[in-house]
Amino acid sequence: MWPFICQFIEKLFRETIEPAVRGANNHLSTFSFTKIDIGHQPLRINGVKVYTENVDKRQIILDLQISFVGNCEIDLEIKRYFCRAGVKSIQIHGTMRVILEPLIGDMPLIGALSLFFLRKPLLEINWTGLTNLLDVPGLNGLSDTIILDIISNYLVLPNRITVPLVSEVQIAQLRFPIPKGVLRIHFIEAQDLEGKDTYLKGIVKGKSDPYGIIRVGNQIFQSKVIKENLNPKWNEVYEALVYEHPGQELEIELFDEDPDKDDFLGSLMIDLIEVEKERLLDEWFTLDEVSKGKLHLKLEWLTLMPTAENLDKVLTSIRADKDQANDGLSSALLILYLDSARNLPVSYILMDKPFC
Repeated sequence: MWPFICQFIEKLFRETIEPAVRGANNHLSTFSFTKIDIGHQPLRINGVKVYTENVDKRQIILDLQISFVGNCEIDLEIKRYFCRAGVKSIQIHGTMRVILEPLIGDMPLIGALSLFFLRKPLLEINWTGLTNLLDVPGLNGLSDTIILDIISNYLVLPNRITVPLVSEVQIAQLRFPIPKGVLRIHFIEAQDLEGKDTYLKGIVKGKSDPYGIIRVGNQIFQSKVIKENLNPKWNEVYEALVYEHPGQELEIELFDEDPDKDDFLGSLMIDLIEVEKERLLDEWFTLDEVSKGKLHLKLEWLTLMPTAENLDKVLTSIRADKDQANDGLSSALLILYLDSARNLPVSYILMDKPFC
């Protein structure tokens, strides 16, 4: 299958990614891929998990542990600035979810195929000419790390690649499904964190300036920094949409803010299936990957309802909650599908100046 997968990837680059880059910034209006060769080394599937519980009977859910280490040739240019750059090799390691739905009674038995990463994969890219690329006006604030994050998030839920296999399938409903629920995260406090700040060349140990990074898929939240405190109290609230379960997890990392590189204070990963079962979890969690420290979280699973019968009750409950997010807690979810447009003005470009 690899040669045909490479053909699909090249088509994706030229028909989806290239126009998206051109439209993202006026300085990139002449961006184009001049060569796309993914290489002959196919990706490896190191393990497969199939879900048989808590899934719709008209779908099959597979989680693939994938690993791709390939020598490729991807060349790009921005003609306006005579800039050329490229990629010599790519490494990707992570869990890719494949959903086969809807199952149908005729060949090919599957209506469509959806692909995405449940969480940010490990991504490494060996660039050529990256310095030239970052010299382009409008891109000089970017870095290698930021570019990798942008690419990684493009592959992570709720972003997905959906390939229809039959013509009558409702592709919009598969590409933009209604979320399974909303996770309300009360990021309350931590205790007994490691003191990372030192004085007198490390002789005297001080405290830390802790903050947290919270991830659900590609939804990322960052807490405020609490200065010089090993028992910080944040009392912040975040809300994240959950599109896939089983499989999605709440990921939290704590760091000590420093002028150069922030120090790691511990991590936590919570299966959202457990939160959905309990509906409300208010617990102290022991931090992983460190010798000490624990984190106090209150997690609420909010189910989406098709009618507004309980809206007044929800609004009353929100007003009674004192630990509100800065922009207020949500009471409802508005889903807007942008279907199409008509009679748009024609835009022309002459001497790099657009007019209509």
